[in-house]
Amino acid sequence: MIDLFSSRRLPSILDKAKEFLISEVYPFELQWLQTNYFELESTLNEKRQKVKDMGFWLPHFSVEEGGVGLNLVEFAQLSEVLGSSPFGHLLFNCQAPDIGNMELLHQFADEKQKEEFLEPLSKGKIRSCFAMTEPEHAGSNPVVMSTLAKKDGNEYVINGHKWFTTAADGAEFCIVMAVTNPENDNRYAKASMIIVPTKTNGFELVRNIPIMGDEGSGYLSHAEVRFNNCRVPAENIIGSEGDGFKLAQERLGPGRIHHCMRWIGICERALDLMCKRAVERELSPGKPLSDKQTIQNWIAESKAGINAARLMVLHAAHKMQNQGQKAAKEDISTIKFFVSDVLMNVLDKSIQVHGALGITDDTILSFWYRHERGSRIYDGPDEVHKSVLARSILRNYELKIKN
Repeated sequence: MIDLFSSRRLPSILDKAKEFLISEVYPFELQWLQTNYFELESTLNEKRQKVKDMGFWLPHFSVEEGGVGLNLVEFAQLSEVLGSSPFGHLLFNCQAPDIGNMELLHQFADEKQKEEFLEPLSKGKIRSCFAMTEPEHAGSNPVVMSTLAKKDGNEYVINGHKWFTTAADGAEFCIVMAVTNPENDNRYAKASMIIVPTKTNGFELVRNIPIMGDEGSGYLSHAEVRFNNCRVPAENIIGSEGDGFKLAQERLGPGRIHHCMRWIGICERALDLMCKRAVERELSPGKPLSDKQTIQNWIAESKAGINAARLMVLHAAHKMQNQGQKAAKEDISTIKFFVSDVLMNVLDKSIQVHGALGITDDTILSFWYRHERGSRIYDGPDEVHKSVLARSILRNYELKIKN
């Protein structure tokens, strides 16, 4: 790990987390991925208890709140380690979308909301989901949505259609972004975030959306949901009416750091598998794949891309941690499209080195190739982030011309 961003306690934590994954998780991944999530819960809970016993539960929460107390830069590096397995973050209770919901509730929920929703979530007793994207509107524009939450006395009545609501299958509650002030002239103040228990009448889980043929289950699924005259107490609103966009930005900023470091963890694992395959697979007796210059180029290019991506993400995390999200806006856009591109390139090369084996479910590569293709789409498409960065760069040149 990079000394520039390390701390005295971090190497030991990273080493122990890696050892745990190698011994307790890697050997069972393929079996788990081919088993319904709800049949695995008892097994996964046993693993989660081991993480608690190690003292690594809730790495992103303070020690006083039952966590490890890692700062953003430290957690980013742990996130890379955990990202090397589809189950890593889940076992440490820092998986998406729960981690984003925990951070949101921790910062902005009132005491009653924290007791009812945050406490059981942080203890791992329940899971949650987050509903913002709508199939009828561009997901890259969160100020345009049709889901409405109308005030009716002491309740909100919610009607709308969402999809890619990750982990809704089996979640106890959903944080939904809905329009509460449609007539507001300020488009950034029209929506709010409201907590909806999934057992509420009118909350409908339509389906788990198949991702390139794999609909998944539980934590590893993305649902289509509908809100049909779904009534919840008005006190379930997070913050105030019209805060939805602001809260979404607060949630998405650190989330992109988490995602990017998770992707780097996937890259390192894919590179490891690529190298092992290259030296073990013989084209003819005594002539392994690793002798081929093309394969050597792929390995070198992958390693260079991973190292560059890691430094960029940790730099962004450091800036966000010390100067705030606004200061890191350009950096966040940069890492979002850069790291997702590195991820897909490394996965593609690793699959190619594995040959026909790489596209089967006998390796974990096919799972990642299916599910991580979305990395270039969710949390803002790469094209949007490139535009944000380019506009920011060009602004200085335009000012020079005007002056």
